[in-house]
Amino acid sequence: MDLLSLTAVELSKKIKAKEVTVMEATKAVINQIEKIEDKINSYVTVDKEGALRRAEEVQKLIEEGSLTGPLAGVPVAIKDNMCTKGILTTCSSKILENFYPTYTAQAVLNLEEAGVVIIGKTNMDEFAMGSTTETSAYGPTKNPWNIEHVPGGSSGGSCSAVSANECFFALGSDTGGSIRQPSSFCGVTGIKPTYGTVSRYGLIAYGSSLDQIGPIAKDVTDCAVILETIASYDKKDSTSVAREDYNFTEALVDDVSGMKIGIPKDYFGEGLEEEVKEAVFAAAKELEKKGAIIEEFDLGLVDYAIPAYYVIAAAEASSNLARFDGVKYGYRSEDYNGLHSMYKKTRSEGFGQEVKRRIMLGSFVLSSGYYDAYYLKALRTKALIKQEFDKAFEKYDVILGPAAPTTAPKIGDSLCDPIKMYLGDIYTISVNLAGLPGISIPCGIDSKGLPIGLQLIGDCFKEKNIIRAAYAFEQTRDYISPFDK
Repeated sequence: MDLLSLTAVELSKKIKAKEVTVMEATKAVINQIEKIEDKINSYVTVDKEGALRRAEEVQKLIEEGSLTGPLAGVPVAIKDNMCTKGILTTCSSKILENFYPTYTAQAVLNLEEAGVVIIGKTNMDEFAMGSTTETSAYGPTKNPWNIEHVPGGSSGGSCSAVSANECFFALGSDTGGSIRQPSSFCGVTGIKPTYGTVSRYGLIAYGSSLDQIGPIAKDVTDCAVILETIASYDKKDSTSVAREDYNFTEALVDDVSGMKIGIPKDYFGEGLEEEVKEAVFAAAKELEKKGAIIEEFDLGLVDYAIPAYYVIAAAEASSNLARFDGVKYGYRSEDYNGLHSMYKKTRSEGFGQEVKRRIMLGSFVLSSGYYDAYYLKALRTKALIKQEFDKAFEKYDVILGPAAPTTAPKIGDSLCDPIKMYLGDIYTISVNLAGLPGISIPCGIDSKGLPIGLQLIGDCFKEKNIIRAAYAFEQTRDYISPFDK
């Protein structure tokens, strides 16, 4: 039995059936990390000792009957922008190189209560700003399918770790596609839930009105189970929503008969690779064979999503990142003269180029004389984009399209041209602006041997629609690992 090829749910079942122990699963993951991590660079921190200790504790609780959930005993990786008590949390930035939180993010606490084993913290674009995981202060993460290519971002470390069997599942965060786009590039499945479904308490903020934590795993079943585990109302998070129904796993049925699926014509224009287009339409055909009703339609304001997003996200980032000043925690410059000098040098030395670029952009659009011209206009555009989606969901249950216009680019190709990198988020950004749920699932392999991702978008609080459609499509193809090539 190849332990590492199991899904999280399959592994937990085997642990409870006493076919394998939590310690064996944890050691298998640690061995895999030691074997390939120097090539992939998925992790910033691997807590080997803590994971082995936790594996022993969880095994006892399972044997006692205290832990019976579907994720008990499963080794997991956490994106390095979620606080974990006593474990280094850096946001892949020099400015937090020595930050050990005194508390744990609520989503991670929910997982710990379910009996997972935390292996470590995954690499990411610095403060989640980027689409390639190349802006990390700890070096770029590589794509397990081809280490000359990026894994996507900003949750590239989490997606790469799942794809490379360095964990059984991972948590990521999605501000403008940061779960769905790297899931597409790495050939794994990732869900961005409706805004407010998963607590943001303990998530180090980038864009507070856009950020949402979500699961990354090998299949739709795992993602539904993980989402069910981490989703909860949290009074510590003012944006948290108390939902009536968190039973996402009941949508795991292979039945889409009568489901109306819309395909936006606007998503299939200039910039979309032909192989990606063909794979996405082939996926739509599979769903149509299963009884779904497929229609093309016009989705307005697509061209305005990227400028609106980058104005809003940068504005919120400039405000959120003001707290990193070298006073209370994190990196502090050694060479300074007075308080203002310390602020200036600490932030100049501690932040990377992309973070500085977005702080400057955010400060500019919020400044006197430009606030109305840029920031308020972007907020109005955001509201109009939401209205366009509302109109679409009056007619369709799910919207289907690509997760990214291309497969994973080569390392260095995007970073030298920031605008090109920003344009790569064209299909994912609108979902965050409108607060909608979205899922990315593998739907093909291109001629370079790189995965292609299909994106399914649902109306607010309608995760079950996208899970049902994704699950039905998933039944038509097997999960392919980069090690199967």
